Amino acid sequence: MNKRLNFLLSLITDDNDYQLEQAAVGQELARRIGINLQIVYAGGDSVTQSQQLLKAIQGPPAERPDAILFEPAGGTALPQVATVAVAAGIGWAVLNRDATYVSDLRRTSKVPVFSVSSDHREIGRIQGRQIAALMPAGGLAVYIQGPSESYAAQLRSTGIQETKPATVHLTLLRGQWTERSAYKTVCSWLRLTTAQKARVDLVAAQNDAMALGARKGIEEQIPEGERDRWLRLPFIGVDGLPKTGQSWVRTGLLTATVIVPANSVPAIEAMVQALQKGLQPPERKYMTPNSFPAIEEIVSSRLGRAAPPNTPERR
Repeated sequence: MNKRLNFLLSLITDDNDYQLEQAAVGQELARRIGINLQIVYAGGDSVTQSQQLLKAIQGPPAERPDAILFEPAGGTALPQVATVAVAAGIGWAVLNRDATYVSDLRRTSKVPVFSVSSDHREIGRIQGRQIAALMPAGGLAVYIQGPSESYAAQLRSTGIQETKPATVHLTLLRGQWTERSAYKTVCSWLRLTTAQKARVDLVAAQNDAMALGARKGIEEQIPEGERDRWLRLPFIGVDGLPKTGQSWVRTGLLTATVIVPANSVPAIEAMVQALQKGLQPPERKYMTPNSFPAIEEIVSSRLGRAAPPNTPERR
């Protein structure tokens, strides 16, 4: 009888709908295929995450996980921790990050080492196309980015610059992937004289939670005479989960989002196959994002011709 596999899934925070989706679909898959999945959250702190993982790796051999799947909480993908894990015979999968050390570890590792990531640059490109569809005459957009050390935030920022029209100018604000963080940063910005004089045409955020936080900040801070105009602006985000981002688009809280498939599922599936067959999976796998609604629907809606959004962009 085969030993039941034990996996550890380490996520950034439990205060973000995409991270919670990563956990939920991972747990559902684990139950379905008969593996044990422990989930820990790092509270947005890479030091905490490193300590959590080292504790699991250095625990009694009978309690160690067969594999660790983790989404880095900070600017580092924990190469030293990865080395310790692999040396202990623990499989290692990095989520939502291209970790340069993966190639080196694979050359000598007897356990699976690989990464599964969303295509963050393409996510940014899609948002740039959404902005082009919503702001054909150009103008000013507020753009709320994730943490400065975040690989995902950096690539999404690069992507949006590649496809947004040159006539669209971005005012850059910084959040921490949470609704509360975007609410606070937008409230602080709106108190500035420069913000009060700005003629904003769109609000974009690097995830849906921050887009909603920005909307709540505007609703609270903008004087009544100007509030309606601000709340009629297009608000766009990223993640596009059915119960949050997609639902918010359908109810009008957001104008558009980008559907980003959770990558914990393909990572778990690849790790199980690799361990059972004694093989290395492909070094990198990218998940394809899609606009919701499709770019064509956004254009048609702006021109007053579209039905309510119901399908992602088909590529």
